[in-house]
Amino acid sequence: MAHKVPQKKLFFEETEDDHESRKYGKFDEIEEIMPQLPSHRQPSIIDTLTGYLGSRNPFSHPVDPNRDEVWLFDNTAGQPSPGAPWRSEFVVAYFLKNSGTDIGNIVADLAEKIGIAKGDKAEEIMAERLQPLVDSILPSHTVNVEIAGKVHRLGPGDRDGISNTILDITGDYKDGQSITSHAVGIPNSTPLTTTFATATGWAVISDIDDTIKFTQTSDAIGVLRTTFAEPFRPIEGMPDLYKQITKQLDNPPFWYLSASPYNLYPFLQAFRNQFYPPGTLLLREASWMNLAGFLASLTQGTQKYKVDAMEKVHKNFPKRKFLCVGDSTQSDPEAYGEMARKYPQWVGQVWVRKVKGIAGMDEARKNSDERFEKAFEGVERSKWVVFEDPNELQERVQGLGDA
Repeated sequence: MAHKVPQKKLFFEETEDDHESRKYGKFDEIEEIMPQLPSHRQPSIIDTLTGYLGSRNPFSHPVDPNRDEVWLFDNTAGQPSPGAPWRSEFVVAYFLKNSGTDIGNIVADLAEKIGIAKGDKAEEIMAERLQPLVDSILPSHTVNVEIAGKVHRLGPGDRDGISNTILDITGDYKDGQSITSHAVGIPNSTPLTTTFATATGWAVISDIDDTIKFTQTSDAIGVLRTTFAEPFRPIEGMPDLYKQITKQLDNPPFWYLSASPYNLYPFLQAFRNQFYPPGTLLLREASWMNLAGFLASLTQGTQKYKVDAMEKVHKNFPKRKFLCVGDSTQSDPEAYGEMARKYPQWVGQVWVRKVKGIAGMDEARKNSDERFEKAFEGVERSKWVVFEDPNELQERVQGLGDA
């Protein structure tokens, strides 16, 4: 008698393209052998349950500066109308500092799985980057932050240890100007930079993985090595391209979009600061405290996630004209094509990097002319281009003008 094979639980809604890409890259096989992360010190029952209430939580309480860790995310502020206060979303992540245990065993186990020799210096990188995946998140917590000379309470955090607070900022700020804010009473917290952007002009939405950062998103072992065991490195020619874009468009606001979980925020922020213009990092607000979930985050439901993130940017900056930059490894062409058809005046240009030579990628399918023609069906041909070398885009950069 045939026995029923249990279906694998999906972390995100998987499209047919996601399924084919994951199958080609053998993601299911690799996820099955991923080391188990240690159990976490659980938040109190009240914190856990009330975390579902979000901003309506009546049982929230401030972070403990001696015990807790706070990350403040960079953001972009806009004006709903001329002369109105500036408005932005302030995102905070809350953790119980260094609460993850057995990090050495996790490092050793993962190193063996991805081919890192015992005692290799890469293990130091792995320990640092894995720590946020094993530290306990803190729902139902708040933090005071000094923003433009005023103290605001941000939070409370939701069940994923993330809070999203919309605030108005008064002041006479110019397009491209920025300010830095700090958590009150928590000396080692990550500060945030708020960049001010007016309602009109050019802006940039850029994918991260395999667009500006070498990630090998299509290969399960490759993405684990580049994410946890190697220094982050930029795609050749892309930092210079972004410098040219910044100069040509007179310092436009940037949004950097990735399906990575927010646990990687400080590392991606440091990478951006080193190689690319400042801007808001848009990451998945789900704390995947297991490595199978991390791989799923990068490979399942990415088109919907990216479209939803861009819809949020559009809501806040509907009159800006956007240059959208992505690559062919995942669903960037489809996501950008969807937005370009829906908001033809909002999407001014789409540039897609054709990725080659990465293990686990079905290049014949991903890089086919038919794929790009379908993704951009109904979009003016002059609005989108597929490139391999960033130097091919020199004329495109020079052709960018005022919105």
